[in-house]
Amino acid sequence: MPELRPDQCAFFRENGYLMVENAVDGALLSRLKREFDAWVEESRAHTAAWGDTLDGRPRFDLEAGHSSETPCLRRVNAPVEVSEAYLAATVESRMADCVTDLIGPNVKLHHTKINSKLPGADTQVKWHQDFAFTPHSNDDVVTALLMVDEVTEENGPLQVLAGSHRGPIHSLWHGGVFTGAVADEVADAALPSAETCIGPAGSVCLMHTRLLHGSAANRSRRPRTLHISVYSAEDAVALSPNPVPSRYEGTLVRGERTGRVRSIDYELALPQMPTGASFFDQQARHREPGDTHANGLQGASHGARRAG
Repeated sequence: MPELRPDQCAFFRENGYLMVENAVDGALLSRLKREFDAWVEESRAHTAAWGDTLDGRPRFDLEAGHSSETPCLRRVNAPVEVSEAYLAATVESRMADCVTDLIGPNVKLHHTKINSKLPGADTQVKWHQDFAFTPHSNDDVVTALLMVDEVTEENGPLQVLAGSHRGPIHSLWHGGVFTGAVADEVADAALPSAETCIGPAGSVCLMHTRLLHGSAANRSRRPRTLHISVYSAEDAVALSPNPVPSRYEGTLVRGERTGRVRSIDYELALPQMPTGASFFDQQARHREPGDTHANGLQGASHGARRAG
């Protein structure tokens, strides 16, 4: 039986995103919280990114200013490799069924990661489109952002430009440099109409790969942790190396393998793969002094969309 109603699928097609509550059950959500809290505690003993992933980059990424007293764990790469709970959330939960309703019936996994903004964290995400980081032969690719914590308007929520997935693919290269962000004028145009995605823990934001989005820093006393799973249609073939490779890449989550490739007409400049633990370093290296395209988001929301 479908998990999503026809009107929800229509909303996604029109706007490029959809908020859904109760994407995982309460018991699994509690496990996700406990495991991430344990990683935060572990981070107190580290002064730099640590752990190993498939391509040799660190699994656990720390924000500048991290200390044992004030831990700032901001990224876990491929958590499904080290956690049965996070693997279950990605592969077995209602979240995967919702994705199948949008791009199925045959769906495979591309990559997973956790992005967290602990209280007072300065991490910001400049405006970008995921597709420019992970181009495929077609754009039936969905980023599922599972809210491990409640996401409010104060703790650095995702903000999106509804309908932008039906527009151009914007370059992340500027002046010969891969900045990981769209041009300033594109960000400036998006800000006045930005919509904020908030909801209780256990909700998921299903986001089209071409949707323009970003987020501000967490200025609250509440954490904002997202478990992010990127899925594609089975006949969408990746055209550049996976920025977060894992042994689960290509796992068939729903349906069957057809052995076919489906292509659409577009062009873009291939991304530059991160050399550090995450793309946050790519964006931070090219942030100009006084840049407000990320932190200006918080006051620029056009409206809040709650999970439902």
